[in-house]
Amino acid sequence: MTSLSEGIAYFILLGVGLVMALAVTLIVRVETKWLGTKKTFEWFSTAGRSVKVGLVSSSVLSAWTWTATLLQSSTVAYQFGISGPFWYAAGASIQVVLFAILAIELKRKAPSSHTFPEIIYARFGKSSHKVFLFFALMTNTVVTAMLVLGGAAAVSALTGINISLAAFLIPVGVIIYTLFGGLKATFLAEYMNSVFLFIVILIFVTAVYFVNPQVGGIAGMFNKLSAAAELRPVQGNSLGSYLTLASTGALIFGVINIMGNFGTVFVDQAYWQRAIAARPRSVFKGFLIGGLAWFAIPFSLATTLGLAAVAVNVQLTQEQISMGLVAPTAASTVLGDLGAILILAILFTAVTSAGSAELVSVSSLITYDIYRTYVKPSASGREMMRISRYSILVFGIGMGVLALLLLQIGVSLQYVYLAMGILIGPAVVPVMLVLWKKTNKLSATAGTLAGLACGLFVWASSAYVLYGEVSVTTTGKDVPLLAGNATSILVGAAVALFGSAARPENFDFGLMKQKIMIVDGKIRGLFEKEDEDYLKRSSKAGYKVAIALTLVLVVAWPVPLYFSGYVFSEPIYSLWVWLVVIWAGLAAAIIILLPLVESRVGILKALRMIANTTSNMRGNARSAAVTGDVPGEPHYHPHDSVASSLAAAGGDEPAYGVKRILVALDGSRQSLRALDFATSVYATSRAKIYLMYVIPWTEENENPVDEELTSRMEKEGRVLLNSVVTVRRACGDYIRIVKLGDPASQIVDVAKKVGANMIVMGISGLGNTREEMGSVTRNVLKLVSSIPVTLVH
Repeated sequence: MTSLSEGIAYFILLGVGLVMALAVTLIVRVETKWLGTKKTFEWFSTAGRSVKVGLVSSSVLSAWTWTATLLQSSTVAYQFGISGPFWYAAGASIQVVLFAILAIELKRKAPSSHTFPEIIYARFGKSSHKVFLFFALMTNTVVTAMLVLGGAAAVSALTGINISLAAFLIPVGVIIYTLFGGLKATFLAEYMNSVFLFIVILIFVTAVYFVNPQVGGIAGMFNKLSAAAELRPVQGNSLGSYLTLASTGALIFGVINIMGNFGTVFVDQAYWQRAIAARPRSVFKGFLIGGLAWFAIPFSLATTLGLAAVAVNVQLTQEQISMGLVAPTAASTVLGDLGAILILAILFTAVTSAGSAELVSVSSLITYDIYRTYVKPSASGREMMRISRYSILVFGIGMGVLALLLLQIGVSLQYVYLAMGILIGPAVVPVMLVLWKKTNKLSATAGTLAGLACGLFVWASSAYVLYGEVSVTTTGKDVPLLAGNATSILVGAAVALFGSAARPENFDFGLMKQKIMIVDGKIRGLFEKEDEDYLKRSSKAGYKVAIALTLVLVVAWPVPLYFSGYVFSEPIYSLWVWLVVIWAGLAAAIIILLPLVESRVGILKALRMIANTTSNMRGNARSAAVTGDVPGEPHYHPHDSVASSLAAAGGDEPAYGVKRILVALDGSRQSLRALDFATSVYATSRAKIYLMYVIPWTEENENPVDEELTSRMEKEGRVLLNSVVTVRRACGDYIRIVKLGDPASQIVDVAKKVGANMIVMGISGLGNTREEMGSVTRNVLKLVSSIPVTLVH
């Protein structure tokens, strides 16, 4: 099947991966440098808890788009016809839609959490925490295995590169940008992946249904699928047709799909992390839009490539089908090398973006739930950042090792995908109930363990009873998989629910905010009340919307078509294809445009600041050329002697030529007198006055300050400056500046940037009552070398 050279494989695995890493790292750098975001460990692991709807949606969509989404969906289309893509899409989108409800409750009841085991530790204690932490790490391991297995198999099949080598090269780019950018880098990479993914999907849909002569358009596809059913009728489908939702095989797959994927959403830290990272007003909309937009990916891609493989009579062995090679083969058959390159590219970007989500999730679990909980509870942010990066590096390398081991024992992508619910499913309902006040600790923990034990027993015993042995082949059959999945999730749910109903607890979630503290109350307190009110109002509506959409997707839509045994006619099939096209087009428009619209202010601000900085650098260079000054050479002024820097308000007149004065204000009496002094300077020299207020913030501070919080604090600072001017009845050509950071450094930096001829400030500030000169003032005098400083008593 090899259609591309190994050079293409190396270019995509190494070249594209490194380009993505550089692009994402650059964007993160722009955000921290130009938009004022403070890159602390809290920011690294939560993205500042400020991500908006558009970026949450694209992140959820991208994290949920595994190699299985792109490969396994086309496999079931090849096996069952149009019912396969529908059940893949519906059976794996409702979990994200329903998780939106849990995300609201998370924001209401545990808004300062970092991981869901952290919530369990705060509520249930160490024993339960260890059990659920085990399931969380197992979920990340299973998902990672599927990502690398599918990606390595496809790359090897299309290019001939050694599959083991591919498994090791895939994680390289992921590790790089995740190491430096953390969760925010993951969000940005996922947006880029989502954009590229939809572009490629629309190319495939257009090429197959409207351009490619081999298929013959919608009518040609219908005729070829009808002819294929006559030659190779699908067992269990109505009339053996590929054009029906009345498919027993697809229904069994759909049920397994639904049960298995509940575990990989509700027990995967990656989705909790997105809920944690989202701002409260964005979390429900973000997951809802992300889930519905994700529906379009397997629905459109598999309805296109999976059915095209049937229509053009692609011949594959059972082993190739189980490895997920239907989509790559169809893409290369229909579009040649271009199709092979496109499918390879989206597989790689899907692996990298979803893999990055898993890496950050594992690093958070290890850092917060192992290191800080059991090893060093007093760990600083710098220590936790170091542990987190070690975790990313080790687990990233382990991704390739794990895939290699699974390949050696003959485990395929399809096998892992269908069996994952047996391993993860028992924890689904107990995890969902952790935010219900009546949940009983012992019942939730026991249900998880009992579900796993019973699920494994039923899975293995049914394979032995039906097929006479327990092996990879027999446990991979439909009936053992269905029995094992159903047992795992139902036993776990039953024990947790009935136990909690028999002996309910009455947990006060107000304690959760006391047990998990991370954000400076002075800052976050500005917004908590309005967020809480909004979440209460939206909670009830959210329940109704999510449950209604779930019932439509898995009951109201498919059930009538299944029991009626209806086989699509050509006009109905044409409507079905147009539904696919429209759904994909709308999803693409929302996912691509919404983040840009929401971030337009920050994007324009960054561009303006970059342009201004470039202009100032050119101006400084021209000035240096004219005056003969050497950039970086110190200039000695009167303030080098502290005594000569002191001046009383109303003292000596300023020197001729003062054009720009920076006044540092903090609300103290001395700073107000400094403003009076600057006003007197204005009266004689008509100087431009810059009023500056600095919100103290150091790099060692572990609390996140994102674009939204920075903007709101700057607004509060401008209000303070306006009130000061009003109270002092000052007059002048004022420019108000509010900054966040170390006060002395910010004062000196801004003075240099605006070209101030003088800095005027109080000899001491609000925090200094005993010493003659405040610490900020002392530091300003140490840092500044080229601007006179006037200190006012």
